Amino acid sequence: MPDEADLLATRPDFPTLSKGVHLISHSLGAMPGRARANATQFIDEWENDSIASWGLHWLPAIRSLGDLVASVLGVAPGTVCMLPNVSIAQTIVASCFTFEGKRNKVVYDDLNFSTVHYVWQGQRRRGAEVVVIESEDGIHPPVEKLLAAIDERTLIVPISHVLFRSSGMYDARAVIERAHAVGAMVLLDVYQSAGTVPLKLAEWGCDIACGGSVKWACGGPGAGYLYVRPDLLPKLEPMATGWFAHAEPFAFDMGPMRYAGDVWRMIGGTMPVPAMYTARAGWETIARLGVERIRAKSLRQTRLLRDLVEARGFKVNTPRDDASRGGTICFDFEGAQAVSAELVRRRFFHDYRPRCGLRVSPHFYTTDEELAAFVEALDDVRRHPPASGARASY
Repeated sequence: MPDEADLLATRPDFPTLSKGVHLISHSLGAMPGRARANATQFIDEWENDSIASWGLHWLPAIRSLGDLVASVLGVAPGTVCMLPNVSIAQTIVASCFTFEGKRNKVVYDDLNFSTVHYVWQGQRRRGAEVVVIESEDGIHPPVEKLLAAIDERTLIVPISHVLFRSSGMYDARAVIERAHAVGAMVLLDVYQSAGTVPLKLAEWGCDIACGGSVKWACGGPGAGYLYVRPDLLPKLEPMATGWFAHAEPFAFDMGPMRYAGDVWRMIGGTMPVPAMYTARAGWETIARLGVERIRAKSLRQTRLLRDLVEARGFKVNTPRDDASRGGTICFDFEGAQAVSAELVRRRFFHDYRPRCGLRVSPHFYTTDEELAAFVEALDDVRRHPPASGARASY
């Protein structure tokens, strides 16, 4: 086994790990203990410095968190702004376009996350032509069909880097190169990859990217982010906007909108400051450990997990090839949803999704013994099925 001692040495920093087997970092990363201390710091600043906290603490903290996220995404400081969630990030991006003229086509696949689909379907009312490419098997991204659909009429391609339903992964660089060849943009949702798959968004030429902190980054909810390629930024003027996107927000100017010259032109209104504080500890841990190291361990353990579930005859709904998948193994069998609910009740934390099955994700803090214990518990639940109608509570 490769040396993973430094990764496992982080376990005491995550109190969640002592309260169950945490295999759900694809949906909710384990809480770092320092998140509680950071939340208390916010409360103390609020109490002690009152309104002065905005300038003294909170706005600098939001900017510095954006730069920390940027370091994990492989982009320059000052190119990432923090937002509450991906729905808002995608909506702000969509509002930059009028969909007038021939270049009004939006192309993505039917394995995209639902919130992205809802945002772009809504743009049909504004004149967008939305083209949804069907996957052949519900597991692998339909790369060739997507590339063929990107043409001179395409405006933007909003896809997930890693698919939530199967953990299948796009060759993001190939999609970006195809889009650029015909003058289109790519909006890459890296929620399911940032923190577990190495990203080089600047090197790939990615136009726009978004994600959040709640999953692999172990940052909790409310701390989403948006990256915009610096040379593209001046061309974007969102209609979904707010006072913090203004060049001088505290001037309270009632004239025409004058957008900020930096990425904060995309930020809209007041940020959820407490979430920015709780998110920091997880991102700091990811940056310190290095995503390359995290990825190596993830690939080893997902191979191990795949072998364990295949040995039991389960249907695996995740690509086999290391380069084609993220950090999750998805597998299904008869009665899987009820079994999943019982496993969660026993505090083996994972989840179940329709047309996917159980989603199980080791992360840098996961031990091989925990994977073995999960599968042993699964065997026991299948030998002693829960009462019919059992459902997970989330």
